[in-house]
Amino acid sequence: MKAHGTIRSAFEKGGRFERLWPLIDAAETFFFRLPVRTAGGTHVRDAYDLKRMMMIVVMALFPCMAFGTYNVGYQFYASAGLPADHLACVLKGLTVIIPLYVVTFAVGGFWEVLFALIRGEEINEGFFVTGALIPLVMPPTIPLWQLALAVSFGVVLGKELFGGTGMNIFNPALVSRAFLFFAYPRSISGAGVWTLTGGTVVDAYTMATPLHLGLEPKGGIVAHLAGNGFDFWRMFTGLEPGSIGETSTVAVLIGALILILTGVGSWRIIVSVFAGGGAMALLCNAFAPSDASMMALPAHYHFVMGGFAFGAVFMATDPVSAAGTNAGKYVYGFLIGVLTIMVRTLNPAYPEGMMLAILFMNLFSPLIDYAVVRLNMRRRLRRAAG
Repeated sequence: MKAHGTIRSAFEKGGRFERLWPLIDAAETFFFRLPVRTAGGTHVRDAYDLKRMMMIVVMALFPCMAFGTYNVGYQFYASAGLPADHLACVLKGLTVIIPLYVVTFAVGGFWEVLFALIRGEEINEGFFVTGALIPLVMPPTIPLWQLALAVSFGVVLGKELFGGTGMNIFNPALVSRAFLFFAYPRSISGAGVWTLTGGTVVDAYTMATPLHLGLEPKGGIVAHLAGNGFDFWRMFTGLEPGSIGETSTVAVLIGALILILTGVGSWRIIVSVFAGGGAMALLCNAFAPSDASMMALPAHYHFVMGGFAFGAVFMATDPVSAAGTNAGKYVYGFLIGVLTIMVRTLNPAYPEGMMLAILFMNLFSPLIDYAVVRLNMRRRLRRAAG
């Protein structure tokens, strides 16, 4: 303990390594429970803090991580027509997932430490969840150098330039994905990027996602998807090409349950995203020109396709970039669902929609909260005047 105190004093104010104080502070607060007590007036004693909240989010993401790892290996062997047991699929998936996470946390951690040292502030834990999310919204074929650029863009321009964790306007993980979508579209769009293939792809296998297949249906849209092997239950379970962590709605719902029961994720936003998506899908169904149109796709199919469920649970609920008022959360989530279905059905050039919908509503969430507060103030003033 004495040696630890001597080392610590060298990093404190006036010490030899004063400028490096954020590094030792981060190590202490991550690995130890420090004997720091609040003094003064009435306060709440609670062990719950930002680190614990981040750990709960990562726990909620673990089902998506685990299934995504398995699915990468499963698609690899299925594309080549090779038999593989569950262990082989997991091991193959790990060879893809581990490098993605190493690059993400190495690059993101570098920028977090650099900005903390420049500002002389504590190293914030905000990147912990962002770093866990970024690989899950990427295709398994993404080049590592492009991932490094995307992480740098998301952390620096999406968060640090706004002041760091808690100050960012947009979700940093989605900013990283958006950077790749516009800077390197061939690496994150099209039918060929969603499956890690080994050798020649067998004729019976398609690398396209259900959303890509829905752009050019032959016959009814539902029958067309089923004819290509994508019925509702397969898309619900997630054994299909797609972003690493987004394919399994089952895994996402397990994560949603964890977030809601612990109070970390807003159930208002999650429910509203699905309500908005469902309402817009029903409206599109009513005006669909034919059963072959993407507008004819039922709402429950939209929920299990692409990143709809993952975005609703893990991206839209970001407490920093989402609306903060209870009423605002309903409006914010509902409009995300509406915009997502609009993009999917009315824009043939972009089959997904969830990423752009969330980023767009991130921009308007302060305005939504402002409108809610102003309406509440007017209502209370009228009540007081009466």
